Amino acid sequence: MGKDKIRRFAAIKTYNNVFEPTIGEPYEMKGKWHAEYFKNNHPIVLELGCGKGEYSVGLAKHFPNKNFIGVDIKGARMFIGATEAIEQNLDNVAFLRTKIDFITDCFIENEVDEIWLTFSDPQPNKPNKRLSSAPFVARYRNLLKKGGIVHMKTDSDLLFEYTVEEIKTNNYELLELTWDLYGELPENIDPQTRDIFHIKTHYEKLFTAKGSVIKYCKFKIH
Repeated sequence: MGKDKIRRFAAIKTYNNVFEPTIGEPYEMKGKWHAEYFKNNHPIVLELGCGKGEYSVGLAKHFPNKNFIGVDIKGARMFIGATEAIEQNLDNVAFLRTKIDFITDCFIENEVDEIWLTFSDPQPNKPNKRLSSAPFVARYRNLLKKGGIVHMKTDSDLLFEYTVEEIKTNNYELLELTWDLYGELPENIDPQTRDIFHIKTHYEKLFTAKGSVIKYCKFKIH
């Protein structure tokens, strides 16, 4: 492990906005995020696979009346967003360092209002590891409130095609869909959704610079 990674891992252990549960065990913050960290009853939004955390931080800036939690296992990347949040005094964003497979250890039923899947690994050879696959959606169902929303942004045709098929097969409620987010944004798209599309992750900027087309969908799990 490089010196910079060691420094970052040491730093996030001192941050009050980074939480590191023991993987595979119920976490002490489960059911307590509103009361003990955010200290309000605003909606909780998860970004699963948050990477450097720039989307979680961007959403937190844009929506001060919502709470955001970026989830990822890679602490050295998470350090970047967590540091920015501290420097900008953002008290409506936190970071959770864990594997998404164990997300139900960290939240109780109905504790979460929305989930964002931003540029998830398409897992070309492991369909059940895709974050929109049935095993993961079953986990989300345990966390989301009734009517809770899942958003997906991706440059991957494979992942997006798979997700659209999963929505149809499992009778999820498709709310919005576009195969070219910045070229053919639907006129009837939710104004709040439209407002946040200027927030781009590090990887999204790289993808769009290379000519990749960004896809987006929004759906409910019943």
